[in-house]
Amino acid sequence: MHHRHVGTPRDAVTARMNEGFHRFFPRVLRQSLVSAFRAEKDKLARRGRGWTRPANPFFRYWMLQGLMLLLAVLIGGWAGLGLFVWQALVAVWQLELVNYVEHYGLTRKHLGEGRYEPVRPRHSWNAAHKASNWLLINLQRHSDHHLRPDRRFPLLQNYGTDEAPQLPLRLSADDPAALIPSLWRRKMNPRVRLWRQMYYPEITDWRPYDKALNPMPR
Repeated sequence: MHHRHVGTPRDAVTARMNEGFHRFFPRVLRQSLVSAFRAEKDKLARRGRGWTRPANPFFRYWMLQGLMLLLAVLIGGWAGLGLFVWQALVAVWQLELVNYVEHYGLTRKHLGEGRYEPVRPRHSWNAAHKASNWLLINLQRHSDHHLRPDRRFPLLQNYGTDEAPQLPLRLSADDPAALIPSLWRRKMNPRVRLWRQMYYPEITDWRPYDKALNPMPR
């Protein structure tokens, strides 16, 4: 769902401009689950099956998660369960923090009738720092990841400032900054406005893009 709808209101993971991470995170937890479940339900419906059929992979997901929670209790008791849940929360927190930074304020142009322009390098933030890209297996080359999702991370290509927007620093520095909303907006909002002027000078009213009243319309 993220790759298909990135940069549109239907993508829960695309952070809206001025949306702080501490509001973004609980929204993503809720809407990503709803979005993914809805996608599986619709896929089964196209095959003439109901969502309660065993073919729905969510039943396997919930079963495996339940088994892991039970295993944590059996191995470590309630303390083991608490530690397992805590490390899972930290892992998801870090994942969504990266998503927040790499998509903040970037939207695809609406073409009318629910259609949006194709995904392009301009729709993800990038960082071209060699050392941090070696450390993160080119995670910061995010535009190429969305343009070519079938390409392995070590082979992702970099885009210059004329093709894709660049983060002010590297993820290891931008991620902590994103946890301080006032600092993050001060750093990133001017870059978002410059990005809008550079790629979409014909759009004079961005209010419809900035609203998040119904992030995932049917």
